[in-house]
Amino acid sequence: MYFQNNIKLLRKRKGRTQDDVAFVLEMKRSTLSGYENGVAQPNLNVLMQFSEYYSVSIDMLVKVDLSLLSEQQLSQLDPHNETFINGMQLRVLATTVDEENEENIELVSEKAKAGYAAGYADPDYIKVLPTFKLPFLSKQKKYRTFQISGDSMLPIPNGSYVTCEYVQDWNHIRNHHAYVVLTKEEGVVFKVLENKIKESGKLILHSLNSLYLPYELEVNEIKEVWKFVNYISSEVPESNKEKDRLAEEVQQLKQQVKAIQMKLNL
Repeated sequence: MYFQNNIKLLRKRKGRTQDDVAFVLEMKRSTLSGYENGVAQPNLNVLMQFSEYYSVSIDMLVKVDLSLLSEQQLSQLDPHNETFINGMQLRVLATTVDEENEENIELVSEKAKAGYAAGYADPDYIKVLPTFKLPFLSKQKKYRTFQISGDSMLPIPNGSYVTCEYVQDWNHIRNHHAYVVLTKEEGVVFKVLENKIKESGKLILHSLNSLYLPYELEVNEIKEVWKFVNYISSEVPESNKEKDRLAEEVQQLKQQVKAIQMKLNL
């Protein structure tokens, strides 16, 4: 846990003394010193106090060594920063690599999705996910595979494994392309996106299945975005019955026209 080193780093970065921070957080200086020296362990309320004071998420305070980040990267952690609102803030992605230090593709199964929503930023959680390789994908990009559920994205079948590329800058989300989005409320969702971040700070999520209506999602409700690359399924997609019906009607019309032409030629 990096909490003690991080709060010391952030205090010095702001040019504050222990007395300054202790006064604002309404705690004794000795208590703050205990946190910074690792003698005392913070409870949830204390974590929330430090998170709000330094404008850094609790996950970042606890799980990420902020001393490894540049000043520019540190400045982008502030959720009040314009780059955060626009979806461009630094995101430290928890990931795994193989023996040759090449990125794995982690698999988030249907059973693992609930845990992923809570542990997506926890290296220890990501470490226990199954991993595999797809040799035709670029080694220069980061991929993850999610098992989808439901029928909102038919003809992609329920239970399919959707492999996606990590999106660091949400302004690069392309309209009418499919993405996996990790949200605060719904967890993992697979949708076709309409990017309205610059205009209104929102995404509009569409389903391939026309029975499902599109809906809006505020950018501050998003945790991760992954761009669709391909999917694997053991099911053969169902035929498009509407398309087949239209094709049959067209064929019947052709036969009727041909019959009329034959009568006219008699």
